Amino acid sequence: MSYKSYSMELAGRTLTIDIGRVAKQANGACLMHYGNTTVLSTATASDKPREGIDFFPLSVEFEEKMYSVGKIPGGFNKREGKASENSVLTARVIDRPMRPLFPKDYRNDCSLNNLVLSVDTECRPELVAMLGSAIATSISDIPFDGPCATTQMGLINGEFVVNPSQEVWDEGDLQLTVASTREKVIMIEAGAKEIPDDVMIDCIYKCDAVNKEIIAFIDKIVAEVGKPKHEYESCAVPEEMFNKMKEIVPPEEMEVAVFTDDKQTREGNIKAVTEKFEEAFAENEEWLAILPDAVYQYEKKTVRKMILKDHKRPDGRQIEEIRPLAAEVDIIPRVHGSAMFTRGQTQICDIITLAPLSEKQRIDGLDPYVTEKRYMHHYNFPSYSVGETKPSRGPGRREIGHGALAEKALMAVIPSEQEFPYTIRAVSETFESNGSTSQASVCASCMALMAAGVPIKKPVAGISCGLVTGDTDDDYIVLTDIQGLEDFFGDMDFKVAGTPDGITAIQMDIKIHGLTRPIVEEAIRRTHEARTFILETTMLPTISEPRKELSEFAPKIKQMSIDPQKIGDVVGQRGKTINTLIERTGVKIDITDEGNVSVCGEDSAKIEEAMRLINIIVTDYYEGQILEGTVSSIKEFGAFIEFAPGKEGMVHISKIAKERINHVEDVLTLGDKVKVICLGKDRMGRMSFSIKDVK
Repeated sequence: MSYKSYSMELAGRTLTIDIGRVAKQANGACLMHYGNTTVLSTATASDKPREGIDFFPLSVEFEEKMYSVGKIPGGFNKREGKASENSVLTARVIDRPMRPLFPKDYRNDCSLNNLVLSVDTECRPELVAMLGSAIATSISDIPFDGPCATTQMGLINGEFVVNPSQEVWDEGDLQLTVASTREKVIMIEAGAKEIPDDVMIDCIYKCDAVNKEIIAFIDKIVAEVGKPKHEYESCAVPEEMFNKMKEIVPPEEMEVAVFTDDKQTREGNIKAVTEKFEEAFAENEEWLAILPDAVYQYEKKTVRKMILKDHKRPDGRQIEEIRPLAAEVDIIPRVHGSAMFTRGQTQICDIITLAPLSEKQRIDGLDPYVTEKRYMHHYNFPSYSVGETKPSRGPGRREIGHGALAEKALMAVIPSEQEFPYTIRAVSETFESNGSTSQASVCASCMALMAAGVPIKKPVAGISCGLVTGDTDDDYIVLTDIQGLEDFFGDMDFKVAGTPDGITAIQMDIKIHGLTRPIVEEAIRRTHEARTFILETTMLPTISEPRKELSEFAPKIKQMSIDPQKIGDVVGQRGKTINTLIERTGVKIDITDEGNVSVCGEDSAKIEEAMRLINIIVTDYYEGQILEGTVSSIKEFGAFIEFAPGKEGMVHISKIAKERINHVEDVLTLGDKVKVICLGKDRMGRMSFSIKDVK
């Protein structure tokens, strides 16, 4: 079977692309090999546009198959179920740079699928899929103004690593993903441990330089095997209709309709404007069918012109002005920590739950280095937060993405297990939404963590910048703290979170064909100024540092270390000893392979008792040691004393009392608490005790 194969050296490894080898019925397909990682990337599109929609129906999938790492899926089914969180997040990162490069008036269903066939931990399959989707679409007949390329950057021991291995990616201080077109950066995603602004900008453009090399390589492939792009039915609003709409509602009237800081008022104004158009076009069914999209486009043109030419924002703010801020903590009783953060009409309430380390989330995925998660951030976006009525169907891709972004932003300041031996869950409930709830979640969660007594290393705040561009690269305006309208009609949503000393997370979405370096630099500078302002004026005056004490309702956890050789003694045969300990004291006990023991409970006295008993179990006994125990069984020749769960010693009848006794029962009864002195081990290797010799 003949097929074309193309190779290039990429970050010290060979990237090979097979075209025409498999999946020939897809519009575009490539079998990607990077090291021993193999991903099949395909791009398909329908012949005709989907009727009755005003958006481009693009779906992106990243399918993790457990056979790719030589594992059989867990559970009863033994087959892959719904997409993992990593799959969803990877699909979103592929979608974000690709979507703006499709024609704006394209309504054909389009699907980008990435099937992970094998994984080499030196070459991350996520990166291979990102490149594969771009190549499959570029060589297909689907209209696409690409190619784009993606590069990742890690940082370990002060060294920057291009396209790092899975281990460096997981363990390092930076997880940066940058996608570019031939000329510009089109997508940025980052998680970082307080990377300074200028270092982050340098890293972004190091990735951009690698992307340009990859694009030159893709161009050669497209020149050889690329299909001609197919014609499609445009869904653009006719110019004649726009002109008629401007006669009915002049641009000045449209400006008045959108120029308000209250979302409900603006929506009411737009509804009234729409009714005017419906009345005027009552006889024109063709125009009525596309009226919602036409009104959206008219509103968009109005807002963009106001911002770019007149420097007027819909709510009257200055270009760099942040909406009114408010913050409070402890608004929910009994939970372990809570805080609410409000920025204009965006409002997030965050609730913290603390639990023992045994409550960590177990992760069964392709990454061998990530098998559990101790800090979890979940984000919920109910329909009432935007004044709509929709049933809740669980978290969608957007909710998963927003939760992961806020988690990434705070991960850099979460204390280690040794410093704070708790599993931590933060839940951000969206009470009201009008622009960048993910960054409001970062602010609310940071305060809630401090209110819960989690000793975070530094406070973190987040903010989003927007962009409106004109006809040239130099004609643009960057907006601080964009609200929903500016996000919908603008060109960029550039979210940055961090401490006063550095960036901890970035997520950049754009709707245009990339950003110039001056725009990226200005957005990062603006977000730095804004998050500093939010911290100093709102968050820190509300709560300045983590509380020293946990909530009375939070579980208490104490730690101790034991010799790893003694773990078996604490656990006992088939878990008998540890289960008895738990039953007796009502605590939870977690032991790591290194011998770190966490004892969790609500009653401090019971925690202390459990720790005392564990200490007894792991102690090597010596002659003359005095212990306390309970009579656990009585024999003719003496009594057995249990001095810790699963630990017994024997008192011979001659060692029970100073005077001679004929029967053990004359002096001892089952359950009696007694003090004993250790005499060493008897002939049978059992611990031997005396009651009468205790002084």
